[in-house]
Amino acid sequence: MKKLFLLLLLPLQLFAQKFTPAEIAAYQAQAKKVNIIRDKWGIPHVYGKTDADAVFGLLYAQCEDDFKRVELNYIEKLGRMAEVNGESAIFNDLQIRLLFDSTEAKADYAKAQPSFKKLLDAYAAGINYYLYKNPKVKPALLTRFKPWFPLMWTDGSIGAINTSDLTIEELKKFYTGDHSPTAYVPVIKDQHSGSNGFAFAPSMTESGNSILYINPHTTFYFRPEVQMHSEEGLNAYGAVTWGQFFVYQGFNEHLGWMHTSNNVDIADMYAEKITKTDKGLFYEYDKKKLPVTQKKINISYLEGTSLKTKTFTTYFTNNGPVMAMREGKWISLKAKNRNAQSLVQSWIRTKAKSFEEYQKAMDLKANASNNTVYADAQGNIAFWHGNFIPIRDTKYNWSDVVDGTTSATAWKGLHNVKDMVHVYNPANGWLQNCNSTPFSSAGKNSPIKANYPSYMAPDGENFRGVAAVKLLSRPVKYTIEKV
Repeated sequence: MKKLFLLLLLPLQLFAQKFTPAEIAAYQAQAKKVNIIRDKWGIPHVYGKTDADAVFGLLYAQCEDDFKRVELNYIEKLGRMAEVNGESAIFNDLQIRLLFDSTEAKADYAKAQPSFKKLLDAYAAGINYYLYKNPKVKPALLTRFKPWFPLMWTDGSIGAINTSDLTIEELKKFYTGDHSPTAYVPVIKDQHSGSNGFAFAPSMTESGNSILYINPHTTFYFRPEVQMHSEEGLNAYGAVTWGQFFVYQGFNEHLGWMHTSNNVDIADMYAEKITKTDKGLFYEYDKKKLPVTQKKINISYLEGTSLKTKTFTTYFTNNGPVMAMREGKWISLKAKNRNAQSLVQSWIRTKAKSFEEYQKAMDLKANASNNTVYADAQGNIAFWHGNFIPIRDTKYNWSDVVDGTTSATAWKGLHNVKDMVHVYNPANGWLQNCNSTPFSSAGKNSPIKANYPSYMAPDGENFRGVAAVKLLSRPVKYTIEKV
């Protein structure tokens, strides 16, 4: 058994990382409440007295395994990659800064519920304690982690940024004043590989228990396998994305959850009508002229051994940041890539004890990048296609640029979970999703496409989905081995 104790050895450690004696004393107190046991495969089983203690230990263990990956994920989400990789990363950082507002993240931290704020504090403390204890580890950039950092990355998927089909190249051309035409190159998505999730009801298994098959993507550089346990009801096992404090997909004693990515339309492009007067820039909305919001964004970048800075004047309308110019019109983006509720949802689902409690987590309607395949110890199986889905007027083609000058194209709130594409306990006894259409998720018992707006599930079928339906339709009683 391994215990995290504070060793007050060299003053150099304190000086190197600049942690105060009070901070180190707090780390010491929390470390005494944490046990990390690594099994024969090196998987960390983290035991804490409280949920926050378990988070503290989890982040410490992640840093032991791959601090560089933990740090890199946050450098990216903070929009600071150019400070490490140089000028080539400037516009990737600009995109992040336009979509992820650190001021808003800090405000979300300040108003977080006390119990949740403890988790955020423990996240930062666990990493900072690791840095204090390991002075030979030299961060590429982040020498101190802040508790609001997780609120810049509120989804468990690494590539969860959604810009519709607006590109970095378009962003670069717009903010460098290059308005020459750009040929559109459609993105061809890989349909041969991805995530695969399967759930089997008791009627389909030899044991009479439900089975959940999780494809966790636990390659070493993507997600590690962990267990988190506390005396406050936490006991989750599964895959955690480097640097995050919750089990992204996995199980507890009562139920399990698995995620696949989808093509649900959650980000929209708006063509703005801009006019310039002696009083500044204005955009048209419902026949009124409103001032374009301008915001200075400074991007630091590495050149040689020194940092330089480029300043961009960026533009926002009520729809969102201006990200491109197409056919002579400014194109803004409406999306919610950063959502504090998504982080809350990601945590509370790990502690759900029943189908009803898991549904309450889904009712937060904050998961913007995932489908969910579910099974529990009571024999329930379920599938949800997406979760954060804005309500929109169906007469518009939301896969294309829409008119930004009218409230007719505004989002009208979010769809309730009961109105989203979902399947609960289908008669066939199995569910599948392979980054594919939800309209084959339960074979003949799948949802009917005509009953839903096209923006809710534009996903097509793929070879993995076709093969899954064919295999699962056979009259077989499954075991873990057969799955």
